[in-house]
Amino acid sequence: MSTNNIDANAGTHWHTLTAEETFARLESGPDGLSSGEAARRLEQFGPNELQAQRRISPWSILFEQFKNVLIVILLLATALSAFLGHGVEAIAITVIVLFAVILGFIQEFRAERAIEALREMAAPSATVIRDGRDQRLPARELVPGDLIVLATGDKIPADARLTEAINLQTEEAPLTGESTPVEKHSRALQDDTLPPADQRNMAFAGTAVTYGRGRAVIAATGMATEFGKIARMLEEVDTAKTPLQKNLDRIGKSLARAAFAVVFVIVVLGLFRGQPFVEMLIFGVALAVAVVPEALPAVVTISLALGVKRMVRRNALIRRLPAVETLGSTSVICSDKTGTLTKDEMTVRRLYLAGYMIDVSGTGYEPNGSFSTNGSGDGTPKPLSTLLQAAALASDARVEQKNGSGIWEVKGDPTEGALVVVASKAGLNKSELDAQFSRIAEIPFTAETKRMTTLHQTPDGVVAYTKGAPEVIVQSCVSQLTEAGVEPLDDACRAEVLECARQMAGEALRVLAVAYKPQATMETAEKDMTLLGLAGMIDPPRQEAKAAVHKCEEAGIKVIMITGDHPLTAKAVAEELGLSKGGRIVNGAEIELMDDSQLEREVESIEVCARVSPAHKLRVVTALQKRGQVVAMTGDGVNDAPALKKADIGIAMGITGTDVSKEAAAMTLLDDNFASIVAAVEEGRGIFSNIKKYLMYLLSSNIGEIGLMAGASLAGLPLPLSAVQILYVNLATDGLPALALAVDPPERGLMQRPPRDPHTGIFTRPVVLLMLVGGVWSAIVNLGLFVWALNSGRPIAEAMTMTFVSLVLIQFFKAYNFRSDRHSVLREPFANKWLNLAILWELIMLALVLYVPVLERTFGTVALPVRDWLIIVAAALTVSPVLELTKWAERRWFVELR
Repeated sequence: MSTNNIDANAGTHWHTLTAEETFARLESGPDGLSSGEAARRLEQFGPNELQAQRRISPWSILFEQFKNVLIVILLLATALSAFLGHGVEAIAITVIVLFAVILGFIQEFRAERAIEALREMAAPSATVIRDGRDQRLPARELVPGDLIVLATGDKIPADARLTEAINLQTEEAPLTGESTPVEKHSRALQDDTLPPADQRNMAFAGTAVTYGRGRAVIAATGMATEFGKIARMLEEVDTAKTPLQKNLDRIGKSLARAAFAVVFVIVVLGLFRGQPFVEMLIFGVALAVAVVPEALPAVVTISLALGVKRMVRRNALIRRLPAVETLGSTSVICSDKTGTLTKDEMTVRRLYLAGYMIDVSGTGYEPNGSFSTNGSGDGTPKPLSTLLQAAALASDARVEQKNGSGIWEVKGDPTEGALVVVASKAGLNKSELDAQFSRIAEIPFTAETKRMTTLHQTPDGVVAYTKGAPEVIVQSCVSQLTEAGVEPLDDACRAEVLECARQMAGEALRVLAVAYKPQATMETAEKDMTLLGLAGMIDPPRQEAKAAVHKCEEAGIKVIMITGDHPLTAKAVAEELGLSKGGRIVNGAEIELMDDSQLEREVESIEVCARVSPAHKLRVVTALQKRGQVVAMTGDGVNDAPALKKADIGIAMGITGTDVSKEAAAMTLLDDNFASIVAAVEEGRGIFSNIKKYLMYLLSSNIGEIGLMAGASLAGLPLPLSAVQILYVNLATDGLPALALAVDPPERGLMQRPPRDPHTGIFTRPVVLLMLVGGVWSAIVNLGLFVWALNSGRPIAEAMTMTFVSLVLIQFFKAYNFRSDRHSVLREPFANKWLNLAILWELIMLALVLYVPVLERTFGTVALPVRDWLIIVAAALTVSPVLELTKWAERRWFVELR
């Protein structure tokens, strides 16, 4: 055999070939390959496993963390603090640096684990026919052309074309997102554009057999499988830095340049004035440390960590801290349907029997609900209990509470579970029915018969109950049960029932017909039956998801449903949730026909994407990002992993999600609930708002300090602060209030604002204006106070102490003003209890520095009289009206969306 021919089959649409054509293309047959041929192919194609094209060592990931500008600056600050003899400060900064580095390492190492998680999902072994006999071999040794044997419970080891399928069903949710097991067959399909979800004659690596048995010839192994394509996409997707990371990098670079410039200018001016070189060098180093806000990474990390803790209480687990900030600017949420927008619990919504349409209330598996006939609360038809009894007895599923938690779950097929639940709503308990009418035989469901029949011993003899496709069941019935009893079922009645079934299907309901036959035997059970009615079911939307979608609309966030389900089902759910606003519903085939530029033009008009593949999801996310949108993407399966990694904020499902999706995502929903995403967005907006507050506070303080020192130097004045006083202000006074701002209560109306433009970053015009005004005013007031104190004849030590205290108090007042960049400080001024406690503590520490002799000597301060305090407080307090006037002017004259 020639393996060159096989190698040329890479682009073959295997689902369009017959079994015989597939064998011919792969140079195989019903007896499989010989051991020698398999060995040759293994050498050519390599082992059947996922390969990482580029492996990043843990050491490389660790080293990468030290390339962050802020980390470099902090390391320099550590060295400078140690040089100045401030060992405690040096140790504290080192701990901060190590914490940030280790955190970053863990996050990136987890990201690299995504492909490892994919590899772990592969089947460890498989049954293969070689040399004409069955063998159990490691899955990694399988090659194209191998004939594999599939049975219930098997994991499928490679992509294969089915050559035999007997009642075969596979669970493909991890790959395609299909929420129910997929029926398989071995017939050739005509359409070569079908996505994997519709290739019913193919079995895919990483999926599992849930029912039946079959045989298949392997068409692709390793990286050539659908799983392998996902792994390759995962490797090719680069995770962009968040706006916060970019902003902090810019801040770090700016501060570094400012630090060197200020140190150079002040040292040179000092030397020109004849001050000792060593003294000026030490002072310049202290000022350089002051320019770098050492508390910044600690405050950022603590703020994000506290936000993460609050998010966990709202069922959202953040895996990468910087991604918290991205949530605040999310403008589009691409959400999976099953289990996120819906409950992933099939529910009977509608029943039809003898001319009556009955609506059923209640959602999910909880057996609570009511029945209303023809849209009213009138009594239900008499045959209803017979219909529900038959549906429950013809089902194998059971519904029970999960560990007494009050949460109901189905053991068995979800469709059958829906029938058992609707029977329970009518007071018919499945266990009691089974005990009363014991099952004595059954005819199992097959893809050919499309029905399942069970025979039960009753007081009236053996009765057969059946459920299945309406067109099949109705044709086998000769009568129907009505309120008047059993009546003949003529062609007109059959047409009416089937039309009703079509109408229910048009509403995206999955429809089953139910019938029975008294005095039945195995031979006659499915003949001349009596029709009981129809049951229409759907995986219903979550009630809380409707409110969450409305909240998104108020917040200016667009929600797009992306699902592997049928377009009709997706449309019905979208309409019920309020997602349909006149936009487009597209399927995977339509997306496939669009080139990237066309998709980019049209993507913002799309509301629902159905029957999509992993590549389609990735393209949709990419197109949205190119349109300037900040995209959150939800997903639970392997097929979602590339899009999760590419999205600005990938959101995995904690309950139903695969390890692959969780590793690729930045956030995991603990309850798989769409409402939790919206809660996380709200929390993210609050966290970003707080980051903005303490950045304003810290950087405004630094501007004030630099302005004060630079102004004094340029004016030829003595330096108004000593090196140790600068360090105290920077490390102690700036730290606790900044941390308190990190836990500031969220401002009202956060979710009534449009998403923040990520390109504007933190430093919007109001933020920059307030920061500059606060810093410049602080420098002017403190420099003016220092000059006035010197001119009033006060000793240099007292003038420096007054300036030191004034600087501290101004920063305290600014902390309250910076609680909002738009609202007045008088609006709930003391709502942040942690800020109140931080200021109280710092006032006590300030008093100790001024009035405890040993601390006076250490910090070069003197005890101030009451008269000086009055002057200082009056001067410091001026910063509040100045900042409030700035906010008012911003609101009045520079109105803009922020």
